[in-house]
Amino acid sequence: MNTIADRLKVLFLCTGNSCRSQMAEGWARMLKGDVLDAYSAGIETHGLNPHAVAVMAEAGVNIAHHRSKNVAELLDVPFDYVVTVCGHADATCPAFPGKAKVVHVGFDDPPALAQEAATHEEALNCYRRVRDEIRDFVETLPESLNR
Repeated sequence: MNTIADRLKVLFLCTGNSCRSQMAEGWARMLKGDVLDAYSAGIETHGLNPHAVAVMAEAGVNIAHHRSKNVAELLDVPFDYVVTVCGHADATCPAFPGKAKVVHVGFDDPPALAQEAATHEEALNCYRRVRDEIRDFVETLPESLNR
C-alpha cells in the first residue's frame, strides 16, 4: 500500500456536491484508496442527497458521514487531478494553484432523471444507473486520467 504522500490527490467536482461527486469520492475511497486520496466538492453546496446515500449503501459504500463542501474550502489542497463530473462544474471550474490537471467526465444528474419517475423505485433506479456508471469510471483510475 502506498503511503498517503505517494497517493494521487483527486478532487471530484460537481455543481452542488450532493450526489455525483459524493458517489465518486465514495467509490474512489473504497476501490482505489491504495493509490488515490479522494475528495469531493461543489461549485455551490446543496447538502448530501439522501437517495445517493441510500443507493451507495446498497452497494456497500457508506457516504452518510460525508458533507457537502464548497470548492473554496479545498483550494489550498495540492491536487494532482480535478475531475469535473457535470457540465456546469466543467464550465465554471475555478483555477487551481500548482499542477492540477482538470479532466471532464460527465455523468447524468440523477435528481433530474428521477423527476420523470412514476414510482419511488423508478426514481432510485436513476440513481443506481449513475452510481454504477461512476463505479465503472472509478475502476479505470488513475490510468484513465492521463488520456
